[in-house]
Amino acid sequence: MFRKILIANRGEIALRIIRACRELGVSTVVAYSEADRHSLPVELADEAICIGPASSDKSYLNIPNLVSAALVSGAEAIHPGYGFLSENAYLAEVCEQCQIVFIGPAARSIEQFHDKAAARERMRLAGLPVLPGVDRPVYTLDAAQGAAAEIGFPVMVKACAGGGGRGLRPAYNESDLAKSFSIAQMEAQSAFGNGGLYLETLVEGARHVEVQVLVDRYGNAVHLGERDCSLQRRHQKMLEESPCVVLDPEVRAEMGGRAAAAARAVGYEGVGTIEFLVDAAGRYYFIEMNTRIQVEHPVTEMITGMDLVKWQIRVAAGEPLSFDQSAISHCGHAIECRVNAEDPARGFIPQSGVISQFAVPGGPGVRVDTHLFPGYVMPPYYDSLLAKVIAWGSDRAEAISRMKRALEEFKVVGITTNIPFQLELISNPDFLEGRFDTYFVERWLSTREGQKSGDGRSVVTTGR
Repeated sequence: MFRKILIANRGEIALRIIRACRELGVSTVVAYSEADRHSLPVELADEAICIGPASSDKSYLNIPNLVSAALVSGAEAIHPGYGFLSENAYLAEVCEQCQIVFIGPAARSIEQFHDKAAARERMRLAGLPVLPGVDRPVYTLDAAQGAAAEIGFPVMVKACAGGGGRGLRPAYNESDLAKSFSIAQMEAQSAFGNGGLYLETLVEGARHVEVQVLVDRYGNAVHLGERDCSLQRRHQKMLEESPCVVLDPEVRAEMGGRAAAAARAVGYEGVGTIEFLVDAAGRYYFIEMNTRIQVEHPVTEMITGMDLVKWQIRVAAGEPLSFDQSAISHCGHAIECRVNAEDPARGFIPQSGVISQFAVPGGPGVRVDTHLFPGYVMPPYYDSLLAKVIAWGSDRAEAISRMKRALEEFKVVGITTNIPFQLELISNPDFLEGRFDTYFVERWLSTREGQKSGDGRSVVTTGR
């Protein structure tokens, strides 16, 4: 096991890693920006090193500064968390050259899955079903039109180097394709520096279901079940739950087993998430693989009783898995709601400012992962995630009931949050009945735009 780990991240995930390290007896060093000087991770880590000013490109995305901080502090490994450099093959390669362990897969694995079109073909060869599509990048509208003619409309235009919903556009005919291609390519070039796109069949009414896998360096691979991440706004996840209510036990077991086998077949190592689209008939198709710990990993932890972050560190340290698939059991139902500093009444505009009062919910089956405290200054430079509320129940109804109770107890004063919106979402009859897909939130918001209260104000309430 490592003696010391440098945490190349901030916020709740940095705090989550600190806690896992403390239980493993590992010292921690937090690399922080000037904007996070007074943050809770800096207070609770064994050491802290400032790596630059508030701007991410000069701090959390600054590879020379991060690696230098690891070397100066004597850290044997770097944990990148999620976001920022967590899926950066160059950082993994630099770590290897500097004899620092990158807590994640090898650079070659990250690179293999960075190109989404190439990853599609790779996982098809590893035994996973994929949607009809083209695996070659297209860079011109003519090429895209030729690809669409091969596949047939409707199609989904996707960025080869994509992620987070950027460079992702549907097209139902040639006119749509001309618009979608142009927008998707601009987004892809701006976000990833790569304008390459690929096309797949568009699946109407699909669920976004991901399988958590864990693989050690000795080829032992397991899956820890699935998470339904269909409730999204602009392809950004808002709520996740497990198990997925539309999967029958046979499909669930098959999907998980094939995902673990595919991860092993491609030589993957560490925690990873293999993402699928599931159509109305229950057929599932590989779409991409995330080579890092996910924001929503607590959902899986709640129903399996396993600590994914600790196992991520153990595997990176060379420890073999101490269990096989038969030892993993799933109990009950878990839901995660992301609490963000944003104003739903004004187009979900991000918020910043001082949190004057703060109180987290508790009680049976409730977990809150957060880095907040009274007096914390929410900086305007980073992601708007404030906290993750996770509720567990013996069944879905109890998990929803506990989530409602938890959100009603949650108190954040000083900035606007999306808590009231999340309460509306989990009270929606279609959500309660499990009738939703990846465009449910967008459709719901669209129908509510014209609904105004008697004084002309939007029906959507602001945060507490």
